[in-house]
Order: sequence, then C-alpha cells, then structure tokens
Amino acid sequence: MNHRLTLLLLPLLIIIALIGIVLYDPAEPSRSALSEVKPSGKGANANKSKQQPKAKPQPPSAKAPSKGTSAPDLPVVKKPEPLSKRVVEYHIHAKWNPANKQINGTQTLTWTNPGKNAVSEMYFHLYPNAFESMDTTFMKESGGKLRSDQMQAGSFGFMNITAMKTAEGTNLLPRLQPVQPDDGNKNDRTLVKLRLPEPVPPKGSITLRMAFEVQLPHTFARMGYAGDFVMAGQWFPKAAAYELAGTRGRSAEGWNAHQYHGNSEFYSDFGIYNVKVAVPSNYVVAATGFQTKPTADKNGIRTYQFYADDVHDFAWSASPHFVYAEEPFSAPNVPGVRIKLYLDPKHKDLQDRYFHAAKSALTEYSKWYGQYPYSTLSIVVPPEEGNGAGGMEYPTLVTGFGASTEDPGLELERVVVHEIAHQYWYGIVASNEFEEAWLDEGFASYSEDKVMEKEYGVAPNLPVESSYITSPAPLKQLSWKYNSHNHYAENVYTRAKLVLLGIEKEIGQKAMSRVIRTYFAKWKYKHPSTSDFQAVLEQITKKDWDRYFNQYVYGNMMADYAVEDIRTERVRQNGNTVYEHRVYIRKHGADFSKIPIVFQFEDGTSMKKMWNGTEALTEYKITNASPLAWVAIDPQYTIVVENKHINNFMKADVATDSNIRWNLSITKIVEALIGSLAW
Repeated sequence: MNHRLTLLLLPLLIIIALIGIVLYDPAEPSRSALSEVKPSGKGANANKSKQQPKAKPQPPSAKAPSKGTSAPDLPVVKKPEPLSKRVVEYHIHAKWNPANKQINGTQTLTWTNPGKNAVSEMYFHLYPNAFESMDTTFMKESGGKLRSDQMQAGSFGFMNITAMKTAEGTNLLPRLQPVQPDDGNKNDRTLVKLRLPEPVPPKGSITLRMAFEVQLPHTFARMGYAGDFVMAGQWFPKAAAYELAGTRGRSAEGWNAHQYHGNSEFYSDFGIYNVKVAVPSNYVVAATGFQTKPTADKNGIRTYQFYADDVHDFAWSASPHFVYAEEPFSAPNVPGVRIKLYLDPKHKDLQDRYFHAAKSALTEYSKWYGQYPYSTLSIVVPPEEGNGAGGMEYPTLVTGFGASTEDPGLELERVVVHEIAHQYWYGIVASNEFEEAWLDEGFASYSEDKVMEKEYGVAPNLPVESSYITSPAPLKQLSWKYNSHNHYAENVYTRAKLVLLGIEKEIGQKAMSRVIRTYFAKWKYKHPSTSDFQAVLEQITKKDWDRYFNQYVYGNMMADYAVEDIRTERVRQNGNTVYEHRVYIRKHGADFSKIPIVFQFEDGTSMKKMWNGTEALTEYKITNASPLAWVAIDPQYTIVVENKHINNFMKADVATDSNIRWNLSITKIVEALIGSLAW
C-alpha cells in the first residue's frame, strides 16, 4: 500500500478501531456489530467476502465538497475472491437440550453442481448413526473403543432427518434410502442416498430444507456429552464430496461417499456456513468461524450466530464451565487471528501454555507452508470425563485432551501443535481421510515433530518409533482395510511420518521444505492425492521416485540391512603380517540410497564406507594391519525407515556360525520386547 493511500484511509481506520473498542465485551467469546448473514440463494456464492464482511468504504471526511469542485477519488475496495470452490452453502439453526442430551436442528442447504454432467442423486453423511447399536459398521470394527476411550455401556446415539423438502415444498423423505457401499451392512445408517426429483444441471443448484434431531452419546469417538459439556462434531446431515474428473486420479466425475468406519475420519466439499446455536443462558459456545452478532438472551435461552467460509465442516462445543480467554496474534504469514481458549476449570491456570503452543504452531506452519487464511482459531479443552472428544481437529477449532491433571507434561503442547497442523493438511489442503489418511495424519505428525523440536527442544526418538512398526502396510489404502486401530495408527501416523523423513534424508532439509511448501501452495483447497504429492516431489528434485513410493507408500516395506558375515585371514604382505577381511552386507527389505557402514579395528582406528543400498548383497574386501573388532551399519540411526536395528552390528572375533546365531537370538528377544510396548 502506498503512502498516499495510507493517509487517505487513516481516519477511517481510527474510527473503526474506536468502534471496535466500544463494542467489544470481554465477557463474551466474540462480539461484533456485523448484521446477520442472510442466505444468498442460487449463484450468490462467488460474491461472498472472505471471513468477515467488509464495511462500505467511507470518505475520509464527511464535509461536502465546495461548489464547483468534485469529490476526491476514493480507493476502490475489492471483495476478496473465494479461496475455494464453494460447492455447498449451509444455513443451520440448532438448539441444545441438556435434559435429554439432544440437538434439534433445521438447515437449508444449497448444493451447486461443480461438474460437467447432470446429477440425479445426492449422498448425505449421518455420522451419529454410527452409535445407534452395536451392529453398526463403526461399532463392529472398533469394538466400541477408540484410542483409550471406551463407549459407555448403553449410551447410544443417533440422527433422524424428520423433514426434507425442496425450496418449492416437495417432500423428499420418501426418496431417502440408507446405503452401505463399503460392506453391505444393513444395520448401518451412516450414509443415505437421495433420489432427486429432477437432475441438477452442470453449474446449476438445488436448495433443500431439512429438519433433524440428534441424540448424543456420552463422549466417545469425537462427539457427545459429559455432564454439562457437549461436543458437537459431525452433528448435522452433511453432503458427501462430489469429485470432478481428474480429482485424485478419477477418470469420471462422481460422488465420493463412504460409511463411517472404525478407523476412518472425514472428507467433504468446501463451502459457506451460517450457523445459529441456541443453548441455556449460562452456557458458553465455541465454534468454527467467527461470531457475527452479539449473543441474544430470551427466556433463559442464549443464541450465538457464527459464520465461516472456505471450510468443509463446522463443529461447536458448549459448557457452562468454560474458562474463556482470548488473545490477538499476528506474524509475517498470519495477518491477524484471534486465538480463543475454552478451558476446563482444571486448566484455568495453564492459559499461557496453550497460547504459547498455538502461537508457536501458527508461526512455524505459516512460515514453512503458507499463510493461515482464517481470522480465528479456537482451542477447546474438555473435562476429564469428556476425553473422548479430545485431540481432534475441525476447521478453525481444535480440541486438547481432557483435563485429567492440573500439571500435564508436554503432552499438552504436543496435542495442540499436532491438531493445529491439521488446519493445513486436513483443513486447507483437505485430503481424503477415507482413502488416503496418511496425507493428513502423516503430514501432521511430521509437522508436529518439527515444532516440538524447534520450540521445546524435544527431538523425536526415531529409532524407537521405527521399531514400533511391527506390521507395515500400504499407506495409500482405505482406512478400514487396516487390521485394527493400532495397526491404522502405526502406519498412517508413525510410518507415514518416517516415510516423509526418509525423503528428507535423501534430498536434504532445504529441498524437503521447498517440496512441502510447493505441495501446499499448489493443492490447497483442491483435495490432492498421493500421486499429486509425488509429482511435486519429482518436479522439485528432478528425479523419478517410483521405486521409493512403490516400496514404502503403495507397498508395505521397511528397510532392513544386516551384517551377514565377517571372514578374516592372516596373510604375509611385504614381509609383514596383515589381515584380509571380507564383510558381507545383506539387504532384507526396501531400498535406501545412503547406507553408512563403520569398520572398527582393534588398534582403535576405523574406516567408514557409504553403500548405495540397492543390491541384495554386497561384499567389502579390506586389508589392514590390525584385525577387525566389529562392523556396524548406520550406528547414528540415519536410516529412519529401518525398523530392525539389532542385526546392524557384528563382532569379528566370534566364529561366524555362533555369531549369526547370537545376533538372531538377540533380535528375537528385543523385537518381542519392543512389540509388547508398541502403541
């Protein structure tokens, strides 16, 4: 902005700032003089402004121009272009009823066909139906347990759509049909298909008016209640994602619609959300987006109104016990964000730690990857008994783990840092967590470690973490195809992170930073695939990565290098006794291009070699005046994708047969021990 324009706008900025000071009430989570956002109707999505509606530009002075003069030229304030393809627009009114633990809601949804073909059916996710019986797909796959949280006996939940009409009033309820495309389980109602009365033409829209009720379970699997606390995640009938040809390798456009599985999370299209939440007057509400009107109290009910655009989900949480705190924050790539804390009283004295973790994460991620585009970031800390809602991400809102202790360790910071990483890979890039969860969870884990090491000095113990990978599986795999939740987490969190670190070890940290920043810039708001990430990697590095991806990403391999044998002979050379050594190094697993090998001699000297690691077996012939003491592969643990380290070492002064048996027996003992401790 030039100096002249700055001077023209300065009086206006001062007036706006003074108005903001007068209107702001610290007793409320967020106050604004903005008017209610009205439904825009067909074709209006592209004209919505980004995040917060702008005030109409006013002249620097209210004084009328004198006769014979023209009004001064005013700066033209353009509305920001939408950041995403706003396929959906929701207007929702929800009421929380603490007595029966139900949410009653109405919603108007406008869906715009983004494709080139007419669409004659729609799909909706009814996620709370995962908890309506022990026979749903989610409950059968999870056994009623997610992470360390067990579903409370008898605490079932459900969602019913009680009305669905077109804008013209046509009743659509008879056209709704539960479908089970993944497993055929007729007891699963988490996905429904709607046959439309008329096809929606390309670029055309349809508006649907719905009423629904949700019975929340006791907090479990990211949603529910715990006493007076409520976490409304995946709580409204949500349209499935409609993918265009070319998206994630699709040959033809169509719906990407799956049931709710024990391991799967979520995937949907970007859009606009205008949401009213009504709660008892003593409740405080945290939500996606920002508050557009002051709260209104009437007959013991308090109504909040929130707005968010360029997001693909909306969540809210409420409690009469939240300890609220707020701080503004900006950084070079964070133009301005209000960080809001909604703390369980047990953590009321830990505000500084939550703020510091959030600011550190926003600062580093925005610097490494790209700008944080939203004006708010809310952090909800559930009560201890509500931990089932903890450690989860939603657009502009994350949850910490339940407040089980008043003095938590660095797990407090780690969870916040990890969930804010999801704002980038789940939120903005919007990976498909049904089918390619590693693109979110693996990238978030990789990012989390970087912040924890830089800001808190906590480096990951990669050799131990790699040893947890006892059952490697393909990373590009449907989430419900993993054997269990532990198997899913072992691969899409830990192994995926190690695979990214393996790439970093190959190309260097500077090049890796460029790869991930380019990937984010190119694919934000576009739902990329694994192959899209590989294409960016190949573009930056100018080399083919098929072999690496086929082994570690599409395949289920890990590296495993072993000292197989050492053979020594004493010979005479030029009148002196020397030792001729033959050392055999075996590749049992996947490739890794830089394999450091150290040869240690009995006189204290050593020799280092670097092997390319691609052949099945390599032989080193070494002649030295001193006999070999031992040989070690990668003693500094730089091969981050190797999960078996015990066979990396061999002493030379033990007979070959017993040496091999000794290594193998120790390997089995250690692997058994590590396997019993695995996550």
